[in-house]
Amino acid sequence: MAKKKVNAREFISQIEKMTRSRMAAGDVVSLDNFRDFKKKIDPPTILVIDDEESMRASMKRIFEQESYIVKLAADATELSKVLDEVTPDLILMDVGLPWLNGFELGLMLKEHKDLKKIPLVFVSGKTSEEDVKKAFEIGADDYIKKPFEIDKLKKTVQTLLKINKPI
Repeated sequence: MAKKKVNAREFISQIEKMTRSRMAAGDVVSLDNFRDFKKKIDPPTILVIDDEESMRASMKRIFEQESYIVKLAADATELSKVLDEVTPDLILMDVGLPWLNGFELGLMLKEHKDLKKIPLVFVSGKTSEEDVKKAFEIGADDYIKKPFEIDKLKKTVQTLLKINKPI
């Protein structure tokens, strides 16, 4: 006997509605508590663009543990497939990508009317001052050098999402 697929949207909607009404009926809720609640019911999507499979897998694990949705792309061609599915809330991108390097791809993102406001963080092994300067000229929000400290990366992502995400 085949199992009937459960439609959880209605159930989730009920949970969200009841939680919101209880929050509204209670004492004033801090903005941080509200953001934490919103993150749980509508988690931000982070897009990781890196040609190294192990780096993509590591970042996916790091951010999924923080309750983010993580999408992965190895290069510009995979990026186009991901953007057909979802608009990310933040992009983490390597500079050394095949076909189009990260700077070229970043410039294209920052020139696109629908994508230019998405926070962009370069995470790269390229550590020269020229590379960092070029990233910020393109419009990057930050540049984190590999190998990176996980806590620093998580804090950067958290801060940029707070700044750029409407309440």
